[in-house]
Amino acid sequence: MTQTYNFSAGPAMLPTLVLKQIQQELIEYGNSKASVMEISHRGVDFMEAAQKSEKDLRDLLNIPNNYKVLFLQGGASAQFSMVPINLLRGKSKACYANTGHWSVKAIAEAQRYCKVNVCTDSSENNFTDIDDFKNWNIDQDSAYLHYTPNETIAGLEFDYIPEVDIPLVADMSSTILSREIDVSKYGVIYAGAQKNIGPAGLTIIIVREDLIGNVVKGQPKLFDYSTQANNESMFNTPATFPWYAAGRVFEWLKEQGGLSVIQKINHTKAKTLYTAIDNSDFYSNPVSIKYRSWMNVPFLLADDNLNGLFLERSKEAGLLALKGHRSVGGMRASIYNAMPQEGVDALVNFMIDFEKDFG
Repeated sequence: MTQTYNFSAGPAMLPTLVLKQIQQELIEYGNSKASVMEISHRGVDFMEAAQKSEKDLRDLLNIPNNYKVLFLQGGASAQFSMVPINLLRGKSKACYANTGHWSVKAIAEAQRYCKVNVCTDSSENNFTDIDDFKNWNIDQDSAYLHYTPNETIAGLEFDYIPEVDIPLVADMSSTILSREIDVSKYGVIYAGAQKNIGPAGLTIIIVREDLIGNVVKGQPKLFDYSTQANNESMFNTPATFPWYAAGRVFEWLKEQGGLSVIQKINHTKAKTLYTAIDNSDFYSNPVSIKYRSWMNVPFLLADDNLNGLFLERSKEAGLLALKGHRSVGGMRASIYNAMPQEGVDALVNFMIDFEKDFG
């Protein structure tokens, strides 16, 4: 059987060791005598798994004690609503950085609740560059500043954290756990699980305690962070299987040596792929070098007519899901934590051979 590597942007590749562990526990989990997908979220077995997963995540990210960790549903898209519902706190405006597809969606949803000040806008350069922070138009009377540290589609990633005196909110769906971060710099961090955490269906929110409560009136109780925090993310039946699987991924990350080690691995993987692109006259990456993503690497072929053949041959070689987003074109390789260096090396070798044959 050909070794395969899944470069999907999400749902994405999971660590092989985690998949094997899940496979073993799928039929019978621990002492429960039932599948991990069948046990009650109120039962001892799942409660222990849930508590351990939170502890491991806190350890990995060094989350301060004055932050709550929520394991919810609805994806990052639900947070596009929940952030203004919970963080406006009597104010009528918020700052948003527009640096890509997911920023646009977050802005559109926030506009249903408040006046949005787009403090920086990368749409003018087709989301290939980010303006220096000194040029941002920050309204200090805003309730918060929202930004997307890594834009999955364009492959555009911040190399700095905006420094503001208002709560900072980050959609880290495609970058969380890829490196060390200082959680204390943020008011809220949220992330859909399906890229760097686990299967789709789980969303993790890390929220500073002083930002919980005082929500916009007339909104669903389920969208109130205090409802979720006071009920340990179990106000309604949670997404038990993705939550359990995320816990196994957290254990795997700790076994690798934690985020300091993962960060070095990810940097090396990205450098390997970008070097191959930059050393070629056949491939190109449209993003400003300073803001290239470690996680999502779009690249274009010199001849668009070869895109179909590239995808066909790469799939035959065991390199899956390389088709780029329609708004960018070309190819996109998502190289999250679970993607080993061997997978990136296999892609680079294929790219070199393809260029020799068709370049």
